[in-house]
Amino acid sequence: MEGRRRSIGSVKTNAGIIRTLSRTFSGRSRHEAETERCQADDSADDSADSDSAKTKVEEWRLAPDVKGFQLNDPAEGRKLGVTWSGLTVKVVPSDAQLQENVLSQFNIPRKIKESRQKPELKTILDNSFGNVRPGEMLLVLGRPGSGCTTLLKMLANKRRGYTQVEGDVHFGSLIAQEARQYRGSIVINTEEELFFPTLTVGKTMDFATKLNVPRTLPNDAASREDFREKFKAFLLESMGIAHTEDTKVGDAFVRGVSGGERKRVSIVETLANRASVICWDDSTRGLDASSALEYTRALRCLTDAMGVATIVTLYQAGNGIYDLFDKVLVLDDGKQVFYGPREEARPFMEEQGFVYSDGANVADFLTGVTVPAERQIRPGFECFPRNNIELEQAYHRSPTKPVMDRELAYPTSDEARSNTQTFTEAMALDKSKHLPASSPLTVSFFCQVQACVTRQYQIIWGDKATFMIKQSSSLFQAIIAGSLFYNAPANSSGLFIKGGALFLALLFNALLAMSEVTDSYAGRPILAKHKNFAFYNPAAFCIAQIVADVPILLFQVSTFMVVLYWMTGLKATAAAFFTAWFVVYVVTFVMTAFFRMIGAAFPNFDAASKVSGFSITALIVYIGYQIPKPNMHPWFVWIYWINPLSYGFESLMANEFTGQTIPCVNNNLIPNYLPQYHNAENQACAGVGGAELGATTVSGDAYLASLSYSKSHIWRNVGILFAWWILFVGLTIFFTLQWDDVAGSGGALLIPRENKHKVPRTVRPADEEAQADEKIPRMDGVDERATASQDLGASLMRNTSVFTWRNLSYIVKTPSGDRTLLDKVHGYVKPGMLGALMGSSGAGKTTLLDVLAQRKTEGTIHGEILVDGRPLPVSFQRSAGYCEQVDVHEPYATVREALEFSALLRQSRETAREEKLAYVDTIIDLLELHDLEHTLIGRVGAGLSVEQRKRVTIGVELVSKPSILIFLDEPTSGLDGQAAFNTVRFLRRLADVGQAVLVTIHQPSALLFAQFDSLLLLAKGGKTVYFGDIGNDATTVKDYFGRYDALCSLGANPAEHMIDVVSGTDGKDWHQVWLDSPEAARMHQDLDDIITDAANKEPGTKDDGHEFATDLWTQTKLVTRRANVSLYRNTDYVNNKFALHIGTALFIGFTFWQMGNTVADQQLILFALFNYIFVAPGVIAQLQPLFIDRRDIYETREKKSKMYSWIAFVTGLVISEIPYLIICGILYFVCFYYAAGLPAQSQKAGAVFFVMLVYQFIYTGIGQFVAAYAPNAVFASLVNPLIIGVLVSFCGVLVPYAQMQAFWRYWIYYLNPFNYLMGALLVFTDFDWDVQCAESEFARFNPPAGQTCAQYLQAWMAGPGSRTNLVNPGATSDCRVCQYTRGSDYLYTVNLNDYVYGWRDAAICVLFAMSGYALVYLLMKLRTKASKRAE
Repeated sequence: MEGRRRSIGSVKTNAGIIRTLSRTFSGRSRHEAETERCQADDSADDSADSDSAKTKVEEWRLAPDVKGFQLNDPAEGRKLGVTWSGLTVKVVPSDAQLQENVLSQFNIPRKIKESRQKPELKTILDNSFGNVRPGEMLLVLGRPGSGCTTLLKMLANKRRGYTQVEGDVHFGSLIAQEARQYRGSIVINTEEELFFPTLTVGKTMDFATKLNVPRTLPNDAASREDFREKFKAFLLESMGIAHTEDTKVGDAFVRGVSGGERKRVSIVETLANRASVICWDDSTRGLDASSALEYTRALRCLTDAMGVATIVTLYQAGNGIYDLFDKVLVLDDGKQVFYGPREEARPFMEEQGFVYSDGANVADFLTGVTVPAERQIRPGFECFPRNNIELEQAYHRSPTKPVMDRELAYPTSDEARSNTQTFTEAMALDKSKHLPASSPLTVSFFCQVQACVTRQYQIIWGDKATFMIKQSSSLFQAIIAGSLFYNAPANSSGLFIKGGALFLALLFNALLAMSEVTDSYAGRPILAKHKNFAFYNPAAFCIAQIVADVPILLFQVSTFMVVLYWMTGLKATAAAFFTAWFVVYVVTFVMTAFFRMIGAAFPNFDAASKVSGFSITALIVYIGYQIPKPNMHPWFVWIYWINPLSYGFESLMANEFTGQTIPCVNNNLIPNYLPQYHNAENQACAGVGGAELGATTVSGDAYLASLSYSKSHIWRNVGILFAWWILFVGLTIFFTLQWDDVAGSGGALLIPRENKHKVPRTVRPADEEAQADEKIPRMDGVDERATASQDLGASLMRNTSVFTWRNLSYIVKTPSGDRTLLDKVHGYVKPGMLGALMGSSGAGKTTLLDVLAQRKTEGTIHGEILVDGRPLPVSFQRSAGYCEQVDVHEPYATVREALEFSALLRQSRETAREEKLAYVDTIIDLLELHDLEHTLIGRVGAGLSVEQRKRVTIGVELVSKPSILIFLDEPTSGLDGQAAFNTVRFLRRLADVGQAVLVTIHQPSALLFAQFDSLLLLAKGGKTVYFGDIGNDATTVKDYFGRYDALCSLGANPAEHMIDVVSGTDGKDWHQVWLDSPEAARMHQDLDDIITDAANKEPGTKDDGHEFATDLWTQTKLVTRRANVSLYRNTDYVNNKFALHIGTALFIGFTFWQMGNTVADQQLILFALFNYIFVAPGVIAQLQPLFIDRRDIYETREKKSKMYSWIAFVTGLVISEIPYLIICGILYFVCFYYAAGLPAQSQKAGAVFFVMLVYQFIYTGIGQFVAAYAPNAVFASLVNPLIIGVLVSFCGVLVPYAQMQAFWRYWIYYLNPFNYLMGALLVFTDFDWDVQCAESEFARFNPPAGQTCAQYLQAWMAGPGSRTNLVNPGATSDCRVCQYTRGSDYLYTVNLNDYVYGWRDAAICVLFAMSGYALVYLLMKLRTKASKRAE
C-alpha cells in the first residue's frame, strides 16, 4: 500500500525526477514526450506569466517529498492500467416509480396487475471501449445522466446494483474477477462525502493512514509510526488542508470545515490508498477554480511519476484543467460519441460542423454538441450529426477509431504481463504476514481492531454531549429507582418490590442499548466506503465496538448497580452484590449485541425499528416478572426460553432470595392487625407463593420454587448468556459482512399515485444516475425563449431598492479566543446588477451572505446594512430571496406543491390567490420544470437529482417575488457546465428585468464570469481584495491586477487567475494593496453618494409592517395541508405505526388470553393493561426523527425567510397526526380487548376505548415536545427512556401507592399521566370482577378450640378484613379465607376506592393530552432564536 501512498507523493515530482523515472519504466516513451511537452509549454509561458510559476507541475511545492517517497519504495512498481471493450451495462429501468399513499397501497388487485408487467432492461452504457495505460489520464465527459458514473464504477470494479454487465474489463492482465482481491488498489472517489462528523480532520486521516502502513517499510522510515506521520503530513499538505487538522469534519448539522475543505478531506482519504487505478467522480465539486486546478496538477504529477491509471469525470472543467489530460472520452446518453487523444477531440467535433466559440471551456463544448439549444452550426453543414446515434456513427468512420482500437490488445502484451507480475509482488510486500494470501487488506487483523477501537473512542469523545447524557441519565434513573424501592422490607411486602427493582435493573440497561439500532445506520455508509477501500475487515469494526464497550458499560452498570442495589436494601453480602453486578453487566452486553445485530440485519432503519420495538415488548413481557413462568400460556412460553433477560432475571432473583426466611405481614397474613389475632397458631399466609399450609413464614427457596426458579441455575444462566452473546456477535459480523453501498441503482423519479394521470408519459429519466430528461427541448424552443423573456419582463417583480453594507465585521467565539470571519467589508447591489462574490474556499463567502441576509443566530456583527439608505425593514427577511448551498426541501411534496406553497405564503396578502398561482406557472416555464412539476422532490438518490433540486431551490425563492434582492450561495456547484451556464444565464435575465442579484460562485468558466457586472473578491479571513466593475471581457479587473504586477495571460480564465493570485504565495498583501488603491477610495465615495441619494428619495419598497406576508389563519391552513399530504404519502411511517399497534395488541391479547377469576389473575389484569403504555416508545422512536426532520427544514430555510410562524408549523404537525392516532387507538382496542377476556358490556368497553384513545394523544404530545427542543434525533432518543422510565416507575404499578416513599407519593404520583391512565383502565375493567381463590391461594388455619371460623373472625371481618371472603363460616377447623371478594377489593389496595375514580381519571387524562400539546408549542417557541442584527 505504501507504494500507493508514495504515489501521492509523486504528485510533487519535478521535471528532472520525472525524466529519470520515466526511463526506468518500460513503455513510457509517450509519457516522456508528454513531460517534455509540459515543460516546453511552461517555459513558453514563463515570459508571459512570471507570477504563476508556483503552479507549474515541475515546481510543485512538495517535489522533494515525492522524490523521497519514490526513491525509498522497496517495491519495483505498482503499475496496472485498465482496458475495457464491449462494455454494456443494463439496469431495471427506474423511470418514474409510483409513490403509494396510505389508501392506494391496499389496492391489492391493481398491485398484482402492475407487477405482471415486467419492464425490459434499460441500457445505461452502450458498447464502451478504451484503454488507460499506467501513467495516463483519461477525462470522461458527459451531461449528468450520460452514464459517466456508471463507467467509472465499472472501471473501479464496483458492479453491485447493476442488473446486467456485458463486455470485458482488464486491470493490467487480470480479469475483473481476479482483480477483486486487490480492491484497495482499484478505487473510486464518489461524489458523496461520508465521514463521522464529530471526528477531526487529523483523526480521520490518522485512521486512514494507520490502515495503510505496509509491512515492508521504505528505506528511510525509522518505524511504522514515523512512516505514518510523514505520510499523513504529506497528504494533508498536498491538498492544502494541514491547517484544519484539529477542526471537526462536520456535516449538514455539525459545524466543521467548509464544504470545499470537506471535499479535499475525501480526496486525501482516497489518496491514502496509494492505488494503481483511481477513478474520481466529480471530485472538484465545491472547490474553487485554483484548488481544482491545483488538485488536477497533483493528479497529473502523481500519475506521471507513479504510473497510476487515472480516470476522472468533471463538470465545468476549465481549459487549464482540460489541458492536463492525455485522452478524452465523451458519453452522451450511454453512447460513446468520442474517445481518443485530447488534442483530437475538438478538431473532430469541428469537422462535424460544430462551432467552438473563443474563450469557452472545451469540455463544455464537447458535451454541448448534442443539445439543440446550445450548439452552433457552421454555415454549409446542413447534414451535421443531430443526435448521439449519428455522432457515434461519425466517430466510427473517423481515422481516430482504428488507432484507438489497436490499444485494446494491451492486456495481452508483455508490458501488461510484467507490470501485473510486479504489481502482485509489490502487494505481497505490503501485506501483513498475518493475513491470508487472498486478503485485499494491508495491516494485520489485530492492527485493524486497534485502529477501529481508537477511532471508536475518538467518535465518542467528539460527541461528548451524547455520551454524558447517556451516563448521567443512567445515574439519574438509578437514583430515581433506588428512591422508589427505598429500603424494601425483608418480609412478604418486599417480595414484589425487590422483584421490581431487579426487573428495572435489567430493563433500563436494555432500553439504553436500543440506541445501538440508530447508531448502526449512521455508520453504515462509512463502513461500506472503507470496505471498498480495503481499509479493514468489517469484523474488525464489530469487535472494536465490543472492546470499546467494555470500560464504558463497566462504568454505566457499576454506577447504576451501586446506587440501586444499596438504596433498595437488597441482600447485604459481598458475594450477593458482586453476583448481581456481574449478571447485570453480562445481560447489558448481550442486549447491546442483540440490538446491534438487529441494526446490522435490516436494510433500512424503518424495518429495524419495527423489529427492535416489537422484540423489546416480547422480551419484557416474558422476563418472568409480569407473568410468573408457571402461569405462561403454552403457545408463547418458547419466548421465555429464548429470552436473554429471563435468564438474567432468574439469576438475580435466585441470588437475592436463596437462603432467606420471609415472614408474612400486612395483607399477606390473615387474620392480622387487631390485638386478639396475634397467635401464629391461628394465622396463615395468603397470596405468597410457596407458603406451606398454615405457615406464617415462607422460605426463600420455596418462594423461588413456586416461580420455578432455583439457586443451582445462577451460574448455569450466566453460561447461557455468554452463549447468546457469542451468537449475537457472530450474527452481527455475518450481517455486517453483507453490507455494501449499492447506491449504483438509486435515482428514480417518484410520482405520487394520486398525480399519476397528470404526468406526461414522456417522463422517462434518461439514466439511473441522474435522469436528465431535460435535454429534449420543447418544440420551437427558440421562439418560445424569445417571447418568454419578453413576458418575463412584464410578469417578474421589478426592484427599485438599493442594498448597501459598510464596515461589516463578524466575530465568533472559539475555544482559542475570538475569530474574525469578516473584516470590514463594504459593498452594494443596485437593481439590474448581477454581482459575483468570489474567493478561495474558506474566505467567508457564505458567511457574508448569511450576515447580509440576516441568517446568523450566533456571533457578533458590527457595521451597517441599509436598504435605500434606511435600516432594514421588519419584512426584510421575506422580501429578500436566499438560496442556500444545501437544498433543503419537504421530501414528500411535489415540485409544483413546493412552489405553490412558497408563493401563497410569501407573496403579499394583497395579491389574489389566482395571481399567485399564475406566477408559479411563469417560474415553472422559466426554470423549465414542466416535466418534473408533478414528481416528488424526494431525497438525493430517490427523487430529483442534485441539479434538479438546485432549480427547485431557486424556484422556491423566485415565486415569492423578492422585492429587495436575491442572494444565491453557490448555485452552480455540483452542476455540469451546461446546467451551470443555464442557471447563470437565467440569473442574468432576472437582473436584466431589474432584479438585484448577489451570487457566490466557485470555478466560473470565462463564459460564466462574463455574465456578471460586479465583483467582490475576498481573501482568507474575510478581507476585501477588490470590489467594483468587472468590465467588458473582464478588462477592468485584469487592468487592476495587471497594474500591481499580476498580469493575466492570453486565453487564461480571469476568474481562475484572480483567485490564484489572491490565494498565492508571492507574499504580497493584496488586502493592503486594495485599501491603498484609488478604486477603494472611489468605492467609498460611491457608497456615500448612493446612500445619501437613496435616503432622500421615497423608499423603493414599501414596508407593510407585517413580519409575515399572510395572516396566521392562512399560514396554518397551508402548513397543515402540506403536513397532511406529506404523512398521507409517507407509507413507511404510517404502516409502522399500524403494524406496531396491531402486533403489540395481538401479542398482549394472546399472552393474557381470557383471564380468569383467581387472585393471581388480578395481578395479570393490571399487567395486561399496563403493557398498553409500551406502545409509546416504539412509536415515539419513529415520530421524533420525522418531527426533527421537518423542524430542520423549517429552521434552515422557512423560518429564516419568514415564510410562516412557528405556531403554524407546530399546528400543522400536530393536526396531521390526529387521524392516524384515532385509527391506531381503534386497532389496538379491537385486537386486544376481547382477546384478553375483559368485560364486554358496552358502557365499560366504551369507556376503556375512550381512555385508550386519549392515551394516543398523551404519548404523541410527550414525543413531540421532546423533539421540539432536542438538538437532534439521537439526543431525543436518549431523553425518551428517562421520561417514560420515570413516569412508568411512579404510576403505582411497580410499587403500590401505599408502599411508595412519602417524598414521591404526594407530588410526582399525582402529576403522572400514566397513574390516571392506569386508574381509569383498571376501574372500568376490574371494578365488578368476581374473584374466586384457587386452592393454593386460600389462607388456611384452624380457629381456637370451640369456635367456628365465623365466630373467631367476627371482629376481623367487621374491621380490617371487611374486604376478604371467608368461604366456610360454619367450619370449626381449616378456615379458608380468600384475600378478595370482587375486583373492587383489589383496586382498594392500589388506591382506587370508588367507581367514580374511573371517570375522574379519564378527565384528567384529557387534560394531560392537552398540556402535552401546549408544551410542544412552548418548547418550539423557546427554541426559536432571533436572527442577529448588525450593531
